This record gives sequence, C-alpha cells and structure tokens, in this order.
Amino acid sequence: MPGPAVLGFSLATLLGFGTGAPLCLSQQLRMPGNYVLGGLFPLGAAEEAGLRTRTQPSSPVCNRFSPLGLLWALAMKMAVEEINNGSTLLPGLQLGYDLFDTCSEPVVAMKPSLMFLAKAGSCSIAAYCDYARYQPRVLAVIGPHSSELALITGKFFGFFLMPQVSYGASMDGLSIRETFPSFFRTVPSDRTQLLAVMKLLQEFSWNWVAALGSDDEYGRQGLSIFSSMASTQGICIAHEGLVPLSSANDLVMRKVQALLHQINQSNVQVVVLFASAHAAHLLFSYSIRFNLSPKVWVASEAWLTSDLVMELPGMTQMGTVLGFLHQGDLLPNFSQYVKNRLHLAANPAFCASLKAEQPGLEEHVVGPRCPQCDHITLQNVSAGLLHHRPFAAYAAVYSVAQALHNTLQCSSSGCPAREPVRPWQLLENMYNMSFRAGGLELRFDAGGNVNLKYDLKLWVWRDPTPELRTVGTFNGSLWLQRSKICWHTHSNRVPVSQCSQQCQEGQVRRVKGFHSCCYDCVDCKPGSYQHSPEDPTCTPCRKDQWSPQRSRKCFSRRHTFLAWGDPTVLVLLLLLGLVLALVLAALGLFVHHRNSPLVQASGGLLACFGLACLGLVCLSGLLFPGRPSPASCLAQQPLCHLPLTGCLSTLFLQAAETFVESELPPSWADRLHSRLRGPCAWMVVVLALLVEAALCAWYLIAFRPEVVMDWHVLPTKALVHCRVHSWAGLGLVHTLNAILASLCFLGTFLVRSQPGRYSRARGLTFATLAYLITWVSFVPLLANVQVAHQPAVQMGAVLFCALGILVAFHLPKCYLLVRQPELNTPEFFLGGRSRDATSRESSGGEEGTRGKSE
Repeated sequence: MPGPAVLGFSLATLLGFGTGAPLCLSQQLRMPGNYVLGGLFPLGAAEEAGLRTRTQPSSPVCNRFSPLGLLWALAMKMAVEEINNGSTLLPGLQLGYDLFDTCSEPVVAMKPSLMFLAKAGSCSIAAYCDYARYQPRVLAVIGPHSSELALITGKFFGFFLMPQVSYGASMDGLSIRETFPSFFRTVPSDRTQLLAVMKLLQEFSWNWVAALGSDDEYGRQGLSIFSSMASTQGICIAHEGLVPLSSANDLVMRKVQALLHQINQSNVQVVVLFASAHAAHLLFSYSIRFNLSPKVWVASEAWLTSDLVMELPGMTQMGTVLGFLHQGDLLPNFSQYVKNRLHLAANPAFCASLKAEQPGLEEHVVGPRCPQCDHITLQNVSAGLLHHRPFAAYAAVYSVAQALHNTLQCSSSGCPAREPVRPWQLLENMYNMSFRAGGLELRFDAGGNVNLKYDLKLWVWRDPTPELRTVGTFNGSLWLQRSKICWHTHSNRVPVSQCSQQCQEGQVRRVKGFHSCCYDCVDCKPGSYQHSPEDPTCTPCRKDQWSPQRSRKCFSRRHTFLAWGDPTVLVLLLLLGLVLALVLAALGLFVHHRNSPLVQASGGLLACFGLACLGLVCLSGLLFPGRPSPASCLAQQPLCHLPLTGCLSTLFLQAAETFVESELPPSWADRLHSRLRGPCAWMVVVLALLVEAALCAWYLIAFRPEVVMDWHVLPTKALVHCRVHSWAGLGLVHTLNAILASLCFLGTFLVRSQPGRYSRARGLTFATLAYLITWVSFVPLLANVQVAHQPAVQMGAVLFCALGILVAFHLPKCYLLVRQPELNTPEFFLGGRSRDATSRESSGGEEGTRGKSE
C-alpha cells in the first residue's frame, strides 16, 4: 500500500482535485441483482446535541463524514463485483447490494433495517402468522460495525431468521445463540481480545491497573470479562468505572472527574479502556481538560482506529496508546479499487449515467444515502487506507456467497433453477460453515465467530493524526517487537505500574489491605525458600534438601555412595579385571583342549560351564559400585548367587565322582560313575539352579531390597544404599551354595590320592575351603562395617571367592596344559578306568590302563 504522499498525489492526479466538483459516490451504494445483500455502514456521524435534544421521532442529521465507514462499504462492493465476475461461487447469478448509513446511532440504523425486512417491491413489513414463505427485499445483511448497534439489529433480524454478518461487532454476548440465532461475524469476540490484553499486561508485569468501560452493553460486558480474567491472573484493578456516553448529566460527569482524579493521584500507570469511540472521545476530552498525567492506554478495538479520538486536540499529551486489531488477509487490489471508484465518482459522464437510472423505492424514504461521501477529502481517504483493514467486510460478503452457493447446490456450470432462496433457508447452511476469503480459509464456530490473529498496534504520532505501527502479534500467545515500541517516558523506559515494588530474591509477599498486589516483603529463613513470586509464605525444604537464608531454591544434599572413582573401587576393578582375564584365559584353554584327558577328568563341558559361571560371578561385582537403583538392588543377590550355584554344582559333581572312585567298591563305582557324567550331571546342575532361583525369587518377594537414604549422617549429605530387610532371608539365599560347598569339602577332605594320578580332591578341597572362608568372614565383617562401605565389602567377597576357586581348582590344570602338556595323558588323569569308560566319557579317547603307575 503506498504512503500518504504517493497516494495523495496519485489520487489528486486521477481526480483532478482542486476544481471543487462534487463526487457521486452516494449514487454508487446500490446495485440490483438476483439476490440483494443489505449493508449497514457508519458513513457519517451525528452531532451529539442533535441526538440528545430530540423531542419527535425524526431522523437525526448525520453531517459528519466517517472515511472508515466508506472504506468498509467499498470493500463490500469490491467483494460483490469479484463474485459476480467470477464463476466459482455463483455462476450465472448476480449479487446486488443496498448500502445504508447507520450514523453510528441505533435510531438511524433502525430505518434501513426496517427497509431490509420490507417485502420485496414494497416499503413496509407485511404482518403474517408464518414468515416461512416471506421474501424480504434482501437475503442477508452485512454489518453493522459496532456491538451497540448489533445488539439491536441482531434481535430484530433474529426474529425473522435473517442472516446478519458483522465486520466489527465483537461483544462476547452476541455469540449467545438463544438470543442472536442469526448473528455471525468475521472478527473474533471480545473475550479473545481481552485474553490478548491480559497477556500484554503480564508481559510487562503491569499488575496494578485501572479499568474503564463505556456505559453501554459493550463496555459493561467487556469490563466484566476483564475483571473476571484479572482476578485469576494476579492482576489487581485499582480503579474501575463506567464512562457515560454523553455529558448531559452533571452528576455522572462529576463521578467521572472524581475517577480521573483518583487515577491521577495514584501510582497507576496503565489504564485499560474498553469503550466505544464516543465514550473514549468524552473521557479523553475531560482528561485533557484536567491535565491527567500521561499513562499507558490499552485500547479496545472499538476506538483504537477511530478518527473521532485520533483527531482530538491534545491527544498527544495522553501518553502511550496500545491496542489489538484483528488481522486479515491483505487485499493488494483494494487500494487501486478505491482509486478507480473515486475516479469514476469524479467522472461527469459516469455520474450522469447513474442519475438517469430509476432511483430505488427506498430513496423516497431514507433520502440520499450518503451526501457527505460526495464531498470527501483526499486526506481522509489516504489516511484511512493506511491503517484500516477492509478484510472483515470483504470476508463477510464471501461468507454469504458461500452459504448461497451451498443452498443452491451450485457447480462450475451454474446453479440449478429453483424457487428463490429465503433468508431462513440460507441461515441453515451458515452454521459451522467453512468459506474462503482472499487467501484465508475461515470457519464459523458454534457461536458464529471466526478465529483470526491480532496485531498489537501502537500509536506513533505523525501530525496531525497518529499512524498505527505493528509492534506484536497474538495468536494464543503474544509475540512482541520491543525495539519498535516508543514509550512516553524519559529515556524510553517501560512504564512501571505496580502497587508494590517487586520483592528481591528469597523474599515472599505479605499482603496488606484488600489487593493482593499490595504487600510487604519478608525474608525466607534457613531451611525454607521462595518457591514462586506469588507465594504468600516460604516453602520448607524437603528433608533431602537444605537452603541458606533468603534462598530462592533448596539445594540437594550431596549423596554418598560407593562411587566409581573411589580409590577402593578402582582397586577392586583392577582385581575384577585380573580375575576375569584369568577366567577367560582358563575357559579358552579348556575349550581348546576339551577332548584332552585333563579336561575330561575335570568334567569336560561341565568344567567349561563352571568357568563361564565363574566369569559371571566376577561380572556381578559391577552391580555394587555406583549409585544404587531399584533395579541394581534387586539384581545384586540373584546375579551373584545364581552363577555361583552353577559353578559350585560342577565342583560338587567333581567331588562326588572323586568320592565314588576312592571310597566305594569298584562295582558300585562303575555303576555310579556313569550317573555322574552326561545328561544326569546336567540335570543336577539345572536342578541346583532352579532351587537357587526359587530361593532368590522368594527372597525378592518376601524381603524386597530397596534404595534408601540415611539423612542423619551429615547435615548436607545423604548416604544412599540398598537396605537389606532381613539378614536371615539373605542367609537363606546362601544356603544352597553353602551346602554344595560343604558337601564338596567333606567329600574330598579325607579322600586319599592314588599314586601316579592327578589328585582332584586336593584342588576341590582348597576351592571349597576358599569359598567357605570368604563367606564366613564376610558375615561378621558386613554386620560391623559402616554402611557406606558395605557395597565394597560385598564386591570384595565376590571377587575373592571367585579368585579362590579359580586359583585352587582351575589354574593348576591350566598350568599343566601350558607348561607340562606331556602329563595330559589318560594314565595320569584317567588311570584305573577302562578304555570303554574313557570312550564313553570322552567320545573317542584312547583306552586307559588299569593299575599302571608312572
């Protein structure tokens, strides 16, 4: 859109202004068509004195021109012409329009409203019992612009179920379907606008404000919604009042003066003014007269763009004016369209053709539609084009056209011939309807509203009137461009509007008086903190936290546990790595020599399984360092004792085999020897694992370990450990392993080794003895050591137990495999057993010799 100078120059060139020739815009406000749309626009305004002194029901004289109303009307004209020239919505049909001036007064708006509902071809409304077959002059009404007028016309049109689409009436009560069944609008409701205002106040921490509204339904309802929102958002209203629409009553005006005096004497720096343009004009007139100190004025949409307020002398001293204006799709052709309309209005030939047409029937009733439009100035039009958004009126026409398209079931080829559509039939298709206007897809909700974004506008003074600068947007959340905001304060600082200064960190508010925004600041004591700025009292810290005086938060106590970087853990990890490396090396040797007499004498695959279990025992030691968790507490005992059971069960089978060979008669020994090898041996191992798994499961269910913290050790620390609920239960988990180790020890302790053979009994005895010594010494050590060191004791017991078994039983065999392979013979390891037995046990080994010594 061009700037004022460019636009003014181009219009002056087109129109040849300076000749003083009147325009014929007033004759362009009517066009016939298959379906006619009525339009209510504030083309003029009446002088206040003329309205208040009426003693007869005559029409007021609207002698003041409103350029914004004309631009709204031209936007409707442009939309109708686009629809008629297009083939998408109503192919083959022509929309017409009848546009009238409301003069921004209900008494003026009622005459064209009656005219719209008059029977087609008549000037009167017919009286019927049933209006279902009634065909009024217009199919739908576009407008009016203000909520005050919409409250009257909405009920009037609602009786006839005449669709009415307003382009500016935003009062929330108009969404009540029971009262206004045929009302729609292409602007959001005031509730959405007030929500944006609330976000703006919160953004700048303005919690001490004055709230004023016009003394009409629009202002009272808006003020009521704002008050209810403010009470839930921590915003206090220091002063609240209604601004009359006229100064006829001296008593009322004295109250307004008293209200302005209170605002001037208080420290309120922000005033929310939700009022009509007339009320705002009156309020600012008195504010200027009484030298009200500059404030931040948060404007409602009704007066934010009103030239009645903008052109008021002395408005520059009122301070900063901010307000929200609904967005719309940009209409790039609208500026050129206005130029073309003004060009035609200045064309004598075009005006003569309009005069030649037969005037409408209503001309004899309402007179000239807008005589002021024929004497407009370029400055009025150019200023209005710069800040006014015509999209709402433009979209209102497209909503009616879309509803008519749906009602007639039109297609690209045309609209089927049928009886003329009546307003109530059109209304049925407008509820929850989606339509497209410009580049936006819009939809009427259940209350007849559309959801549009808001622009935050700032008045920036450019003599003689301000321009509207966009400094933010609102679409559920507020986005600001703070650098573009110019405040009225010194050094362009953001004004502060608070009853009490913000408390410092670590202080809470002690409310004084009736407003929650007025308070004293109280320090939080040690052990408590300021949870949020709105809290009236300090919040005590939890037992796992602490805080100094005037703290905004509590600090967590430092948790103490067996950390990975602790020196003790590092030593144990080195030991674990050593033991695990030895286990893996031994397992590799045993697997590589699995068919050798040495490995077969050690149990064959069972020996490899035992070594694998011993490696898992070592790895279970990794569950003890680090911060305990519920999972690690539950897994410690099962993952330690289950693989230990697997290892000890293989040693138990070795001990039983040694005992049978040494202590029982040969006939019994041969019979039992086969039972201690092969599937039966694996069944013993599996059975032992199942029994141990059952014991562990019982322990975890009956005495479930849990992570606990001891808060009594140090004031700033907490000991984290796994609590053992029952030492007896933990002892039962050790029962099976202790029994297996004891049987191994008893079965091999008194066995005599045969000359010339490897003595398995000696290795088994020392291996089980290492297990028993480790765990017997573990019990008193664990019971007496400090709780913080218990995980290290358990980890050390596991590793020393694994190391004892490995050193006593497996490493000597590894030494023979590596350093003395010549002893790896059946005679040395399998002496006294038949070749057939050896063949069965080793799957293809050589026959042994009985009684042969080395």
